[in-house]
Amino acid sequence: MPQDAESSCGSMQQETSRKFLSRRWLAPVVLLTVAALLVLALAQQYLHRPLATLTDERIFEIEAGTPLARLSRDLADQGIVEYPALFNMLARVRGFEQEIRHGVYELPADASPAELLDLFVSGRTRQFRLTLIEGWTFAQALAEIQRSEGIEPRLLDMAPEAVAEAMDLDVAVPEGMIFPDTYFYAAGDTDLQILRRANARLREILDLEWESRSDDLALDSPYQALILASIVEKEAADGEQRGLIAGVFLRRLQTNMRLQSDPTVIYGLGSRFDGDLRTVDLDETTPYNTYRINGLPPTPIALAGLESIRASLRPTASDYLYFVGTNDGNHYFSETLEEHNAAVNCYQRGREETECTL
Repeated sequence: MPQDAESSCGSMQQETSRKFLSRRWLAPVVLLTVAALLVLALAQQYLHRPLATLTDERIFEIEAGTPLARLSRDLADQGIVEYPALFNMLARVRGFEQEIRHGVYELPADASPAELLDLFVSGRTRQFRLTLIEGWTFAQALAEIQRSEGIEPRLLDMAPEAVAEAMDLDVAVPEGMIFPDTYFYAAGDTDLQILRRANARLREILDLEWESRSDDLALDSPYQALILASIVEKEAADGEQRGLIAGVFLRRLQTNMRLQSDPTVIYGLGSRFDGDLRTVDLDETTPYNTYRINGLPPTPIALAGLESIRASLRPTASDYLYFVGTNDGNHYFSETLEEHNAAVNCYQRGREETECTL
């Protein structure tokens, strides 16, 4: 065979061999590519499909400093996601590995893994609800805050003066210096954060109400108004009588009469009060016994609500100087001591079973 023909034949054989080898390797590559695309499609479908394991709302907590891999495992361990590796991959692909925020989350029913990831990145943590009640002492309010779910207590066993300093108050003790209201917070919020929010709310309301106060009040400052409001809060079970009660106390202040308010005496007794206010208690001189001291006590005695603050700054006009409870949540008001003594004799000295004719 001529040399050039032999060379040509060899080239054809090599070409045929290369084509055969190419076809032989092409099929697996195509299959692998198709399989990879299929897996990717299934992964995308899973990541954006409502989770069959999340049929009801769930509470899920991410602790501070939790790495992505552990978060994925925790989701799987609690039966929330079935394929933690896919959740982990999604977070990395979207660049969210360092963006996930800690806290307690409410996972909505039928959420997809992608929606859960968006929730964790948004930081929209579960909101807790806390209500502080009018008439509570500061100690009662702080105890309620510290035992509320999700709160981190920072002020345990601290003296009132230290708490006032931590709150950045301009008064020595925190009594009455928070507004009774409903507050929402996230897990991990501290008792100090709640107190500061409640104090800011109080200052906002008190400053606003002070600007619209009645003329010629026997009050020198918003703080004195708050002290009076706290007394009104403890005296008035019926909101409609707050204005009359505040008016009595303000007229007494104007005429240098003692306030003679039982709730102030009780507050001054502290833990010694056993539910029965006695004559000996009224005779004991304390900074809060308004039967023995002139003017207002040194601090509020309770949390004052908006109605009591408004009543103290815009009292109901009258000439009353006295009032006494009528054993049904209301009060009988008098202009003279003679009428007041008759009302006390009727309502407070065991004769309430007979009809009072005053």
